[in-house]
Amino acid sequence: MRIDELTISSPDIPDLGDVPERFSADGGNAEPRLQITGVPEGTREVVVISHDPDAPLPNGFTHWVLYGLPPVDQTVDTAAATAGPNGAGKIGWYGPQPPAGHGRHHYYFWVYALDREVTGTPSREEFLRDYADAVIEQNRFVGHFQR
Repeated sequence: MRIDELTISSPDIPDLGDVPERFSADGGNAEPRLQITGVPEGTREVVVISHDPDAPLPNGFTHWVLYGLPPVDQTVDTAAATAGPNGAGKIGWYGPQPPAGHGRHHYYFWVYALDREVTGTPSREEFLRDYADAVIEQNRFVGHFQR
C-alpha cells in the first residue's frame, strides 16, 4: 500500500476542520459531498469508508461504507455506489453523534484504490481483512465533531 497521488476531499468538510452540524445524525444527517482525484492506473474499483476511531466501542464506529465506485477521478455519486453497513447496522450514511460530553471525535474519510472488485457488501472490518492485499493506494482526510 502507498499514499501517492490518490486524494479524497470534501467541499463541505475542511481537512482537520469541523464537520458542520447539518451532516450530524441530530442535525439533518445530510451526506457530505466527496471528491476523489489521482486514481492510479490499474484500479478496478474505488472504495470510501468513513470511520470514528474515538467512539467508545471496541472497533470505533463506522459511519459510511461505499463500494463499486468507478476507477476514475470523480465527485462521488452515492446513488450509483453500493452502500455497505454502518456501525448502527444500517445501510448508508450515519452522521456524527458522539456521546454528549465525550469530547472531540475524529472522522476519517478513507479512500482505497483496489486492483480487484469487492464482492457483496462487507462491513468495514471484513473489508479491511479480506481486501488489504488488493489495495493499490489509499489516503484520507479528517473532520472533527463534538456534542
